[in-house]
Amino acid sequence: MTSGLIRGSFVVGMIGALALFAGCVGQGGGGGGGGGTANENNVNDNNVNDNNVNDNNVNDNNTNDNVEPPQDGLLADRTATAAFDTIPAGAFTQAKANLHVFYGHTSHGSQLVTGMNMLDTGPGELDLEETGTDLGHEGDTGWADTTRDRLDQEGADINVVIWSWCGGVSDNTEAGINTYLTTMDELEDEYPNVVFVYMTGHLDGSGETGNLRARNNQIRDYCRDHGKVLFDFAQIESYDPDGNYYPDESDGCGWCATWCASHECPTGDCVNDSDCAHSHCFNCYRKGQAFWWLLARLAGWESE
Repeated sequence: MTSGLIRGSFVVGMIGALALFAGCVGQGGGGGGGGGTANENNVNDNNVNDNNVNDNNVNDNNTNDNVEPPQDGLLADRTATAAFDTIPAGAFTQAKANLHVFYGHTSHGSQLVTGMNMLDTGPGELDLEETGTDLGHEGDTGWADTTRDRLDQEGADINVVIWSWCGGVSDNTEAGINTYLTTMDELEDEYPNVVFVYMTGHLDGSGETGNLRARNNQIRDYCRDHGKVLFDFAQIESYDPDGNYYPDESDGCGWCATWCASHECPTGDCVNDSDCAHSHCFNCYRKGQAFWWLLARLAGWESE
């Protein structure tokens, strides 16, 4: 486990606190769905192409806190989990020194933080400030006001902003997702020196024909077409490490239990599934890998 992941504060309002600790209203937690497997090559997730991202090489002596938003997009998905072991120690050092992250989430979004704490990234701390609210449901843009309030504070040094969904993608509409996307784009225009990370919604068991997949693909398509930074929460949940695809899985990650029954899965501080909100510890672990990979890339590491 890394020594000292979070440096900063956790800001929670009354409603946000209730949402964080009670979970998503109307959303099933844990338990997993576990559908059949399919060859990964038969699935088109409309992934963002990050091959053309121009990152500067990591320089441990560089203490510049400015983060250059990628011009051609950046995608953290299941391939980022596989690439975690290739991240050099200097990239973690750079991320911890130069990134100041503001992360809005409730219970599902906490999976990333749980996973990050399970991983050994060497000495030092990441400046990660959390707020106990998320992207809400259709048409809700209160999260944008919260973002502006934080970024406009005197002395604010936030240079990465990320917001997660609870159940707000499953029951959303095309118009509602467009509101989310255009609002994020507006924030990027207002704060050009801040990287804004987009996110897909968690799996809900509705499969390839469900509304969730359509809305997640809407987010993916937009991020790919406009060169955005995307954390693909759902795609990470959809595949095991061998690349088997589970189209009918839920946020509980039923395949995780099956996988860990025949493979050695790390535990860290996540000793049972109650420590990974709504899911299995291995699901949190993989999301933590992907998030560290994303932060390393934003800090200047150029992956192979």
